[in-house]
Amino acid sequence: MDKDYKARKEAFVSNHTGGTINEINAVTLVSPAAVLLWSALQSRLSFFTPYTAASLVTDFLLNVGAFLFATTVYSSSPLLLNILLVSPAVLILLGSKPTRAPQKAKPPRSTDTQDGTSETQQDNKGRLDPFPIHPFLTTYRAAMMVATCVSILAVDFKVFPRRFAKVENWGTSLMDLGVGSFVFSAGVVSARSILRNRTASSFATLPQRLAASTRHSIPLLILGLIRLYSVKGLDYAEHVTEYGVHWNFFFTLGLLPPFVEIFHSLYAVIPSYEVLSLLIAVAYQVALESTELKAYILISPRGPDLLSKNREGVFSFIGYLAIFLAGRATGLRIIPRGTSPSRTPQQARKRVLVSLASLSLFWTVLFLLNSSYVFGYGAGIPVSRRLANMPYMLWIAAFNNAQIFLLCLLETVLFPSVHRAPDKESEAERISFATSRLMAAFNKNGLFIFLVANMLTGAVNLSMNTLDANTWQAMAVLVGYLAVLSGIALILDFFNVKLKL
Repeated sequence: MDKDYKARKEAFVSNHTGGTINEINAVTLVSPAAVLLWSALQSRLSFFTPYTAASLVTDFLLNVGAFLFATTVYSSSPLLLNILLVSPAVLILLGSKPTRAPQKAKPPRSTDTQDGTSETQQDNKGRLDPFPIHPFLTTYRAAMMVATCVSILAVDFKVFPRRFAKVENWGTSLMDLGVGSFVFSAGVVSARSILRNRTASSFATLPQRLAASTRHSIPLLILGLIRLYSVKGLDYAEHVTEYGVHWNFFFTLGLLPPFVEIFHSLYAVIPSYEVLSLLIAVAYQVALESTELKAYILISPRGPDLLSKNREGVFSFIGYLAIFLAGRATGLRIIPRGTSPSRTPQQARKRVLVSLASLSLFWTVLFLLNSSYVFGYGAGIPVSRRLANMPYMLWIAAFNNAQIFLLCLLETVLFPSVHRAPDKESEAERISFATSRLMAAFNKNGLFIFLVANMLTGAVNLSMNTLDANTWQAMAVLVGYLAVLSGIALILDFFNVKLKL
C-alpha cells in the first residue's frame, strides 16, 4: 500500500470524538422499525411465505438495507427513515387481520404405532424444549451482526459519518456500541449451555469446563494470528490505539471463554451474574481512577515489551469480560421457557418482558449515575471504549437489554402464537413463520459471516481507493458486499450447514 495513502487511511479512522447517544439511539432504532414492518407484512399478509424472489429482495432491503441507509445517506435524518418504515407498518396493521401460521395436520394418536414406538415415546418426542429458540433473540443477534458487517467496511468511505467511527479516547459512537454489543450478544447465547448443564445429571468440573472452553477458543485465536500476520504482511492501514500493536478483536473473543469459566465457579458463592459483572467493572474502574493505570493505557510511551505494545487490548479485556457476564445474566433470565403447572405461557412471556424492562431500567440508571451528574448526583465519568471502562460497560448493557425488550415486545404482540405452541412440531412451524429467513441465516453462521466480512473488507480496501470514492460508488460497493454476505448466509442455511468457529 502506498505510504501516503496508508497515512491518509490511518488519519481517516483516528482522533474521532464520536456523537451523541440520542443520535445513536435514533440510528439503531431503524432495526426494530424494520422488524416491525417485516412482522406486519408477515403476520397480516404472509408476505414471506412462501419465500419468493420478491420476498428475498424485500427481506434484504428491510433487514440489511435499512441499517446501511441509516448509517450512510440517511445518517443526517435517521428519524425520517424510522417514520418511512413505521408508517406502512401501522397502515398494514390497522387495515388487515392477523393470519395464522401454516400448520400441518396431525395424524390420530394411537397407543402403538407402526414403527413400534409407544404413545409415551411419541409424547416425549413432541415435548416442548425447556430452552426454546426465540425468534426475537435470533433477530437481535442477526441485526447486531448485520450492523457490524455494515460498519466495518462503510467506515472506510466518506459516506459513513466520522462521528459514527470509533472514538480515540473519550466519547460514544455507533461503532463503539457495536463492538460491545457483539460481546454482549455472545454472553446472552452462552447462557444456553449453562441452563442445559443445570438439567444434566452430572456437572462438569472446572478443569473440564476450561478444557472445553479452550477448544472453543483455539479457532478464534488462530483467526487473530491470521489477521495479525495479514495486516503486517500486507502493510495494511491500522489504528494502533484501538487495541495495540499486535492485539485485535479476535484475541479478545478467543480469551473470553476460559476466563468466563473461572468466574462461573464464583457463581456458587455469588449467584448473580449481574453482581459478578458489576464487581469486575467496579474493581477495574477503581484501579483506573486510583492508580496510574489510566495514564499508562492512554498516554504512556510504548515500551519494547509486549504488554506496553498491547496495553489497550489487554486491559480493555477486563471491561469486555464484565460485558460478557452482563449478557449471560440477561440470557439466563429470558432463554428458559418459564412455564409450569402454575404459570401459563402468557404469564411466562409477561415475566420475560418485565425482566427485560427492569434490566433496561436498572442498567440505564446505573449508567446515568456513573457517566453524568443527575440532580446533583453522579460520578461524571466519561465513556471510553479504548479503556472499556465502567460507563462503557453500563452503556452496552443498558442499550442491549432495551433492544431485546423492543424485539420481544414486537414478537409478543404480532406473533402471539409462538410462545403458546402445544407441541414441538407446531412450535417449530410457528418459529419459522415468525422469523426472517435472512436473519435466521445470519444468526446460524454469525461468526463465519463475520470472518468473511473481514476478508471482503480487506479485499475492497486493497483493490480500490475508498477515501476518494463518491457516494454512488460507495453505495454500490456496500450493497454488493452485503448482497454477497447475504448470499453466502442463505446458501449455508439452504444446505443446513452450520460452521462452528
